[in-house]
Amino acid sequence: MRKVTVREIAAATGMSIATVSRALNEHSTVAPHTRDLVHQAAERLGSQRPDQAPRPAGDRVYLRCPYVLTDYFGLIVSSIAETVELHNRQLVLTAGEAAQRTPLLRDLDRHDGIGGIIVILPPEPGADLVELQRRRIPFVVVDPRTTLPPDIVSVSAAHFSGARKVTAHLVGLGHRRIGVIGGPTEWLASDARLAGHNAALADVGVLPAVELLRAIEPTTSQGRRAAGALLDLPQPPTALVAFNDKAAVGAMQAAAERGLRVPDDLSVTGFDDIDLAEATNLTTVRQPLPEMGRMAVSLLVRLLERHQLDALHVELATHLVVRSSTAPPRSP
Repeated sequence: MRKVTVREIAAATGMSIATVSRALNEHSTVAPHTRDLVHQAAERLGSQRPDQAPRPAGDRVYLRCPYVLTDYFGLIVSSIAETVELHNRQLVLTAGEAAQRTPLLRDLDRHDGIGGIIVILPPEPGADLVELQRRRIPFVVVDPRTTLPPDIVSVSAAHFSGARKVTAHLVGLGHRRIGVIGGPTEWLASDARLAGHNAALADVGVLPAVELLRAIEPTTSQGRRAAGALLDLPQPPTALVAFNDKAAVGAMQAAAERGLRVPDDLSVTGFDDIDLAEATNLTTVRQPLPEMGRMAVSLLVRLLERHQLDALHVELATHLVVRSSTAPPRSP
């Protein structure tokens, strides 16, 4: 018997690492059926020699990420690659902005032996994904950009609750005039996060102000420009919530250009919790990016093995990370 890791068992069963760990440690909160599945998977994996295990037919997993593999996309892609390897399958990766110029279906036709597909934040219209569905190749969408047909499997972070948490944090500090640097209006994540922000304001009886909203491509330069416009208003906001950490850093730059100190004069928050957030002491919302990748592979493997999926869209919880970029507003 070879030594089996908790991550291998989680990948094989579709369970979280935490659940597997509790099952192996005979925790009382784990159902007997779940505990049995974990132990069976451990025994099966332990008796298998990786160098002798045959690869399944159509063992190649096609992964499409038509964006530069920065820390955000890189974390998702890396976790997918690691988990695919644990399942003894080969990964075919198409990535980078150049991939956006090659249609998904055309690029897919260049590869043989594809058994399953994972696409990250697909820019393609929904019709392309429906056509992909007609080909009867199992696929999973990570963080869908637009609304998907209900029978397409997807995984994303809980955008609404994450945005609500971070705005509730600002409201709890006393902020009421909060500027929003949102993402592109056609993105699902943008709508969900704006709704979460508005819900937190509604909890304290504040209506969202139209002049305090800017929609941008979530980059540092765009964040700086949008924050500058908000800070130059006759009645500027006392806090800014940005669509992601990069836009938030741009907002910090705009504040510094106007002689404003963060957080003494202006509170700023982000979303994602990439390395940039920790480096700038940014209060943000942590997305479970590696877990999103692992979950995508687990869902895909269940499709490949013809398991029943009761939940076709999985939302993973987000976590508020409070650092030193937020504080109570200054007194008038």
